[in-house]
Amino acid sequence: METEPLAFYDVAIVGAGIVGLAHALAAARDGRRVLVVDRDAQANGASIRNFGFITVTGQERGDVWHRARRSRDVWLEVAGPAGIAIEQRGLAMIAQRPEARAVCEAFLETDMAEDCAWLDRAAAEALLGEIRPARLEGVLSSAVDIRVESRTAIPKLAAWLTEKYGVEFQRGVAVRQVEPGQLETTAGTVRAAEIIVCPGDDLTTLFPDALAGITRCKLQMLRLASPGYTLPAAVMSDLSLVRYLGYAALPEAHALRHRLEAEQPDHLGNGIHLIVTQSADGSLVVGDSHHYAATPDPFAGARVDDLILDEFRAVFGHVPPVIERWTGTYASAATHSRVTSPLPGVRVVTVTSGTGASTAFALAEETIAAIGLVERSIR
Repeated sequence: METEPLAFYDVAIVGAGIVGLAHALAAARDGRRVLVVDRDAQANGASIRNFGFITVTGQERGDVWHRARRSRDVWLEVAGPAGIAIEQRGLAMIAQRPEARAVCEAFLETDMAEDCAWLDRAAAEALLGEIRPARLEGVLSSAVDIRVESRTAIPKLAAWLTEKYGVEFQRGVAVRQVEPGQLETTAGTVRAAEIIVCPGDDLTTLFPDALAGITRCKLQMLRLASPGYTLPAAVMSDLSLVRYLGYAALPEAHALRHRLEAEQPDHLGNGIHLIVTQSADGSLVVGDSHHYAATPDPFAGARVDDLILDEFRAVFGHVPPVIERWTGTYASAATHSRVTSPLPGVRVVTVTSGTGASTAFALAEETIAAIGLVERSIR
């Protein structure tokens, strides 16, 4: 009895999080036949446990900032056709202290300040409306950032990739082994000219040597009931200015960090900075914290949530009821990402900075372009 020949793909991708989907999009746009394999039945990791905030402003200067800018443009290209709503546009970075104002003003002198402006106190109050910070120097306003609802955007993007480009998905299928030109999975063998492994924060199952030195970061997040008004944009505060490298690497950030270390040591010690985004139903996604370990515990500490809400209160005043709490984990290292080729025709791609939604589309385009160059050089 003859066996049916195995299907052959130009690119097989392991992992259907945002990094995997970004590579599927880049490969499909390049005319490749693409298969995505994922061990889960649906998106369940960091790609949906986040703000959905496509953050350009504040990303690390240089390649990372440019990747964020390009990725934001790709989101805008695919959102409409994929049925993904842009829930919010822009960022309001609320400067609570004079030292924070100095950081914002220094940022505006850099090449990263495109589409950004400084609003003095009066203009800031007009923008913020019912948001009344206890302390307010002004607002760094950015028009470039956007926000999607991660929980729905990721599955909609995957469905559109199938509808538009014929990308195939095998879900609930684990990959046992990767060899040049071939995947061994729990559903059988997959043949592909190029294989891209996007493991997220699974650092041990496939190619652990290629992922050595990467750890995991656990974060805590909350959803609050609608405050009864619409945010003018996503909101951040002084704590973000010493965490996002686009600001924190500026010399002016040293004075702000020194003051925060004296005034909010517990917030800094728990890696807390405030991000607040708003969903279509008016509810607020609020976070977050950062704790690092090879295997983070699964528990959300009340003390950490209290610190997050303490900063929320300092910026917003009244705290609406908490209606949801969760934790997430992502791969973390000192660099933005890691791309390696442990075998011929195999690449392992990991975003190690918690910026997958913000930068993965551009990183994927770089990966697929590099594969094309290799193919041409072989020919």
